[in-house]
Amino acid sequence: MAHRHLSHNSPWLLALLAALVALGPLSVNMYLPAMPTMISALDTDISHMHLTLSAYLTGFAIFHLACGPMADRFGRKPILVGGTLVFVVACIGCSLSSSVEELLLFRFIQGIGACVGPTLARTITRDVFGPTRAARALSLIAILTALAPAVAPSIGGVLLLMLPWPSIFVFLGVYGMVMIVLIHIYLAESLCQPQSLHPLVIARNFGQLFRDPLYLSAAVASGLAYAGFMVYLSCSSFVYIEMLGVPVEYFGLIFLSSVVGYMLGSGVSARLTRYYDSEQTILLGATLVAIATGVMWLWAQQFPDSITALVLPMVFYATGMGLLLPNAMAVALRPFPHIAGTASALMGFIQMSMSAAATALVGALLQDTPTPMLASMFLVTLLALGLSVMVYQRYTVTKP
Repeated sequence: MAHRHLSHNSPWLLALLAALVALGPLSVNMYLPAMPTMISALDTDISHMHLTLSAYLTGFAIFHLACGPMADRFGRKPILVGGTLVFVVACIGCSLSSSVEELLLFRFIQGIGACVGPTLARTITRDVFGPTRAARALSLIAILTALAPAVAPSIGGVLLLMLPWPSIFVFLGVYGMVMIVLIHIYLAESLCQPQSLHPLVIARNFGQLFRDPLYLSAAVASGLAYAGFMVYLSCSSFVYIEMLGVPVEYFGLIFLSSVVGYMLGSGVSARLTRYYDSEQTILLGATLVAIATGVMWLWAQQFPDSITALVLPMVFYATGMGLLLPNAMAVALRPFPHIAGTASALMGFIQMSMSAAATALVGALLQDTPTPMLASMFLVTLLALGLSVMVYQRYTVTKP
């Protein structure tokens, strides 16, 4: 089979990297409309169904710790292909599950496989575009990736109207196979300097990251903001469909507003890289996210039956995420070109472990009111804002 590797200047390279990053949100968002149906089909309850998302996020988080060092040793491409193949096998397992316990197991394995796409796509972006152009490239990828959460619930809802819930996981498996083919043909290896897999070397690399206050502040701030959004996603089908009576076929439209916000934030972020440093944009994004959650909680108390009271603030939350996440990634990876895979992976581990813990906790508390969702979102975004202030303060001290 002939290989036509995409050049670094090709817009199709960004599109392929975005499609790899989209593996994560597709795996989360596409089955959200099916959650109430799956509760009945698998004879389970809300808290156990929430655990299917937490299990996925846990697998996604844990494998980061192996994925990064392996990609820094063996290259980005073989780990991408191998991990995506694991994802495809897990999708088949999910589609054949007859109990929530089986689904939990395969969702965990699916998270392990899905981890490689988003993690190594960001790593390749750092490899290819360097420390200064990476923020803009990551913002452009974020714009393209935002299409995934836009279409995923709608695709899931349409599939549910015609086919049973396992069809959603079959669709994801086919998507994974297409990614494997495209990686094999079009993606060039970007690893320049292989790292050792000796445990002491890996420990030293992780230690270097943990000792860097700027890296940790940026990584945890973006992780908290992402965890808040994951809490919203995990609760959304129950809040909108069960509590507010939104028909399942219209559920996907709820996410269009958030996606528009995320695309807007990512687009503005790409433009701001020409005029402002990433640390300034991080603070702007974190401020917007915190204000959005505060307004959403306040409005939800005053208008408990209003869909708009939740949807409208989430537009601004998503806009803030579009500003915060790409620039936090750029700031965190900037000093570590020699271990970009490990740095990207640890950041992903922080994001996903926080998201797994938050979704499991809120899932256990959620009953007949969205208050646990709103309270946890407000708390994590306040913490994200505090850390973003620390990133900005460090920037003002060290700026020439």
